[in-house]
Amino acid sequence: MAVEADGLDRLWAPYRMAYVRGDEAEPGDDACPFCVMAGGGRQSELIVARGEHTFVTMNLYPYNPGHLMVLPNRHEADYTALSAEETVELAELTQRAIATIRAVSAPHGFNVGINLGGVAGGSISQHLHQHVVPRWGGDANFMTVIGRTKTLPQLIEDSAGLLREAWTAQGE
Repeated sequence: MAVEADGLDRLWAPYRMAYVRGDEAEPGDDACPFCVMAGGGRQSELIVARGEHTFVTMNLYPYNPGHLMVLPNRHEADYTALSAEETVELAELTQRAIATIRAVSAPHGFNVGINLGGVAGGSISQHLHQHVVPRWGGDANFMTVIGRTKTLPQLIEDSAGLLREAWTAQGE
């Protein structure tokens, strides 16, 4: 990283330009991005696996490489409103997600959790999603702590491909 004349460091991340420009949403499009994805629309190429009631996808803005989310197909915000079938499949696919990430990148641990409601940190709180975040010792290094910058060594699409292959190799 070079220091420019204004004293700020630059970390080039051109793949983020689509987000800055707002290319990910159509003008006036207020559809739930998870519902669109579940229906085969925008960003459905990030889906790693599908169940009957739920699916597993890459997080478009990951905390760490391999950050997955497990979601019900149905648009539902409240965990207590899931059907028994959705609840069981959400748990089973979460287990498979952990095993798959372990097979691909051998993390030292995981953060697994659901943010229910915007006040709890849910950025898209209208559609429940469970995060499965791989963690490594030192993953919150100086870039994250001091520079407030997260470095990701792999494109999300490439991570999705590796995880999809490992998921399939483990057997459906």
